[in-house]
Amino acid sequence: MHEMSLCESILQVLEQQAEAQQYSKVKTVWLEIGALASVETEALRFSFDVVMQGSLADHAQLEIVEVPGQAWCMPCSRNVIVQQLYDLCPHCGSHQLQVNSGDQMRIKELEVE
Repeated sequence: MHEMSLCESILQVLEQQAEAQQYSKVKTVWLEIGALASVETEALRFSFDVVMQGSLADHAQLEIVEVPGQAWCMPCSRNVIVQQLYDLCPHCGSHQLQVNSGDQMRIKELEVE
């Protein structure tokens, strides 16, 4: 379950930014999570609540924005939507896809005090 370590990294970023931006409490965290990022959102929500206890983000809301996976199909020469890694091109059935979006997780926005 790597979601716990992801939340620990999120907390590190929040603490670093709190010092740099001069805030003391995080009320809401918006995360963009790609469909291809291999993150279990329910495990992430559980881990977030556990890791944030007693921190500047204690009782913070976690909002998750899902980003679809996209890949470049070499034979079709176009971007296609993919649901998971190693999907086939929905147009030509090719395996020759290069993922170009939806495999990342990032902090999109914070609501702070």
